[in-house]
Amino acid sequence: MKKKFEQISIKPGFIKHNGGLLFRGISENEYEFKSIIKENHLNAAGITHGGYIAALIDAGSGTSAHRTSDGSPCVTISLDLKFIGASRKGDEIIGKTRILKKTKTLIFLFCELSCNGKIVASASGIWKILKSSPSNLGPGG
Repeated sequence: MKKKFEQISIKPGFIKHNGGLLFRGISENEYEFKSIIKENHLNAAGITHGGYIAALIDAGSGTSAHRTSDGSPCVTISLDLKFIGASRKGDEIIGKTRILKKTKTLIFLFCELSCNGKIVASASGIWKILKSSPSNLGPGG
């Protein structure tokens, strides 16, 4: 099932604004995504900002949940991040997501972000599968 990476950031939004995200399926329960670190992703110390790392994991894992739910919209309920290493401008960051469990309404997963063969961050999360479109969620939805 390992396909070529595809750009998933085609609609205007946060991730597209910040450089986009390439994504591919590996198997029924495993996915990969990647991005290149640019100047605007850095913090004052010259390493990738933790907020950008969190956004990458949320977007890549969220897309994994969406694909696992057969295209239903999914929203993040919980995301537990561990920042482990650093990345710098020009580095390619690769995320690997593994679906741990899927129920009728929830998806549990684990994600690891790496760069140059070293772990940058890891996360575990829970996504809610929505049965209606996000526009029907009401205020703030």
